[in-house]
Order: sequence, then structure tokens, then C-alpha cells
Amino acid sequence: MFEQISQRLNQTLSMLRGVVRIDEASLAAALRDLRLALLEADVNFGVVKDLLGVVRERAQGQEVLDSLTPGQQVVKVVHEEMVKLLGGTQASLQLKGATPHVIMLVGLQGAGKTTTAAKLSQQLRRSGHSPLLASLDVHRPAAREQLAQMATNSSLQVFVSDGDDPMVLAREAIEKARLTGHDVVVFDTAGRLHLDKTMMNEAAEIVKVLKPGNVIYVADSLAGQDAVTSVSVFHERLPLTGTVLTKLDGDARGGVAMSIAAVTGLPILYAGVGERTEDLEAFHPDRIASRILGMGDILTLIEKAQEGVDIEVAAKIEKRLRDATFTLEDFREQIRQMNKFGSMSKLLELLPMGRGVDMKALAPAEGDMRSFSAIIDSMSVEERRHLQTIDRSRCRRIAKGSGTRIQDVNRLLKQFNTARKLMKKLGRQRGDPLDMMRNVGFGR
Repeated sequence: MFEQISQRLNQTLSMLRGVVRIDEASLAAALRDLRLALLEADVNFGVVKDLLGVVRERAQGQEVLDSLTPGQQVVKVVHEEMVKLLGGTQASLQLKGATPHVIMLVGLQGAGKTTTAAKLSQQLRRSGHSPLLASLDVHRPAAREQLAQMATNSSLQVFVSDGDDPMVLAREAIEKARLTGHDVVVFDTAGRLHLDKTMMNEAAEIVKVLKPGNVIYVADSLAGQDAVTSVSVFHERLPLTGTVLTKLDGDARGGVAMSIAAVTGLPILYAGVGERTEDLEAFHPDRIASRILGMGDILTLIEKAQEGVDIEVAAKIEKRLRDATFTLEDFREQIRQMNKFGSMSKLLELLPMGRGVDMKALAPAEGDMRSFSAIIDSMSVEERRHLQTIDRSRCRRIAKGSGTRIQDVNRLLKQFNTARKLMKKLGRQRGDPLDMMRNVGFGR
């Protein structure tokens, strides 16, 4: 997320962090590099100009000049102004209107509205709501089938109809929600170009019919400045209440996130950071600014840990570790809990200066963990609990069933036996089983 702009800004600000005296020349050089970094990230030119003007004014003020660490103070100023640029404070989704609350997603073709609809419904369900998904996209082939499939995969409820009139579909979905006790309806609408008057008129008519409490624009973070132009046009025609940024796990340069709130005044509610329905994060301007500036995001890391870790399961595994009864079943459960956090590279983004780690060096270890998980899944319960039952024939069957080699199965068994011997020695010490396994060669 924001890797390109983060690297450039860190190069610029690292020169300031150790400066003991800010003069006009050093400030001008830093602001010049800062301007180039922001423009290369596709941040709106007017936004860049305003930001640098405020940073220059504050950097020349007494709060910086009288500081014992003026370089650090300038970095602090940049961080504070970037937080304001990204929206200031976190804006949460407010469910408005009578029950069922209506949320309507709009945006350009290919921005990720259908995926976002499923992700948002997942978020609402976690918050204790009972959402109903509905598609009003009668133009894109198989659009409604795609939403239905995503809903099925995530055990979400979806409204299904063969009708071809968006207005009729909207009324029918609302009525079904009332009858079935759903308190929120999330509508996925057809993607449209902001220059397409017919499609924009259709969206405006749907708004009149639904009277939604929330009309959310779904912006593709890879689209650059065109996304800012598009949301501005949509904002003129529709009563937008917020935005969602998609594909922030890709090669997004960050310009959309840093421009959209400043240009339109609309809050950014969520950020899509992956393909899974769980990969939708609340947008925290202060945390995003910290990530961009290489300061990490420990609060988000803690929240992920609280959501992903089953405390009871962790306690049972820890007890088995101390009792030297830890099995491959327990190891598999540990891997599953880790997978809830996402990839190691995503976790490192949340740590201060985590991008300084060579992500390519992590690939073999993550690949080994995937292979080990597949191998363990191919074993029977008896084999997982009693490794001594695995002979040459079973080893061949396990390798075939997991799509790995016999050498890979043998390597897992050898490393696990070595780890178990270590556990017996350290059985009364508390610790993470995965950390112990890495110490004896797992993932290498």
C-alpha cells in the first residue's frame, strides 16, 4: 500500500530528521523533493500546492525554530498536514433513514463495486446487523450471478430476481428485506462512465426510488486523477455521503487517497486491501499518514490480532506445547490463525519502517508454510497425531494428495521431530510454537 510514494517521502524526510537547524536552503530542497514525490504519486496539483504552502509556513514558525529537534518537528508538521489532507478524523458509516437502511454503491465500470458490496455486507454482519445484498446491474452480463456467487461463498443473504428494470428490482429488494427481517440492504449498481448521461440519469432515478441513507462512491485507487474527476462529477449529480477506495493492495500510487477528500470534501469510509471479503479496512487518516511516512500502524496490527486470534485455541496449544504433546494438528491450527492476518508483507507494512525488509526474502518462508499446510491437510487424523505411522507408502500418498514431492513431506516430518525434541527441553517455558519451529529451521 502506497509503496512508491512512501519510499520517495522517506528519502526526502530522512534528510530532515537529523537536521539541527532549519534554514531556507534546506527547507526549499526538502519541499521541492516533497512536491515531486506527491506529483509522481498523482496527487492533485492544487492539493500539493496548498499542502506545501502550509508546511512551509509552519516550518518557518516558532514551534519549529525553537524546537530542540527542528528536523523532527518538520516531519511532524508534514504528518499532521497529511492527516488533514486525508480527511482529518476517521469517518464511520452512519446508517440513516427508516429500517431497512439503504446503502447504494455507485462508480465507474471495473472499480470493484460488486466485490465491495460483499465486503461491506461482511463488515455489517460482524457489527451485528443483518444485511441483504441486491444487484441493480442489468447491463453487465452475469453481474447478478457474480454477486450471488460471492454472497454464497461468504454465507451472505442475496436478493435474486430475473427482472430487468432496476427501479422494480429496487422496490422488490426493499420489500423482501422488510419481510425477512433484514435491517440493511446493500445495493450494487451498474458501472457507468461519468460522461454517459443515460446511465447517470438512471442512477439519479434509482436514488429517487430508494431514498438511500448512504450513496457511496467506489473509487479505483489505480485510476489516478481521473478517479478524482469522476467522483466530482458523480457528486454533482448524486447525493454522495462517502467513498471507498479499492485495490490499495496493488500498485496504487496514493494520489487518489490524498486528493479525493481534499477536492470533494467527502470522507473516505473504507479501503479495500485484498480479494477476500474480510479485506476491507476502516479508513483512519492518521494511521494511513503514518504508513505513508514509514511510521507504521501498530493500532491496526493490534486490531487484526484481536480479530484473528482465538484466545481459547491459543491457550490450549500453549498448554500442549508446555506438556510436550504438540502435534501437527496443533501446528496446522497455528498456520490457520496466522493466515487470518494476511501475508507477511502486509503485516510488515504496519510496523515502523517495515518496508525496509526485503519482501523477496520472505517469499520462500511463506511458500514453505503453504506447502506444509497442504501436506498436513492430506494426512489422516491418526497420521497427524502419530507421525511414526507414516511409512514410505503413506508418504507417497500424502505427497500426491498435497501436490508436493516426497522430499517435501520428509522435510516437514524431520523438522517437526526436531522441533518436538526442542519442545521437550523447553516444555515449561512459555512461547509461540511457530517461533520455536523457525528456530529449528521451519521455512528455510
